Amino acid sequence: MIDIWLVVKGIGIGILFSAPIGPVNIMCIQLAFRRGFLAGLAAGIGAVFADGLFAALAAYGFTATAAFIAGYSSLFQLVGGLVLIVFGIRIMRMHPHLAAGGSARDSILSTALTSFGMTVTNPATVLGFIAVFGSLGDLAPAPGDYLGATLLVLGVLAGGCGWWFFVASLVSVVRDKLTDRGLERINQGAGAVLIVFGAAILGRLACAALGFA
Repeated sequence: MIDIWLVVKGIGIGILFSAPIGPVNIMCIQLAFRRGFLAGLAAGIGAVFADGLFAALAAYGFTATAAFIAGYSSLFQLVGGLVLIVFGIRIMRMHPHLAAGGSARDSILSTALTSFGMTVTNPATVLGFIAVFGSLGDLAPAPGDYLGATLLVLGVLAGGCGWWFFVASLVSVVRDKLTDRGLERINQGAGAVLIVFGAAILGRLACAALGFA
């Protein structure tokens, strides 16, 4: 039986990893400003493929080593919660600038490949996915549930694609209204969500340790 909630969780994870304003978001916004919707979307899709790769490694690695992780579930959730809070704080403190951007002569394919390379070579991305997937606890696919892991990964891809479609569409429509301050607000919102997610994980652990769950 297909667990639609795994797809929903994956969509949320995909959006959370796509939303923080970093080099790829800047590239997407710049290209949407300069060359329109498709150019901006290409930058995002390249990052989605990299995120999907990391999500698959984290999801299938999680199910394959479920017995090991189960023995250290509390430790994984503790570390994962702390990592999410640290990432959230770092994201909220970033100060993106629209001055950065790619060449207007880059092709759609080269743009996608560039954003893929920028994302796949970022160790924080894979560590972030491992932290999130490892800290899901009972919300993760059951041991050996590779269909569930696949649904989770597909959700991540859908969430990422949805985010980049939204960004490219929005920027191509409101080119004259985005500012550095607006980008900072997006980062603050995404960082706050990560912090809340991490705090919720730690809170659930504390409740369990105190016998309330």
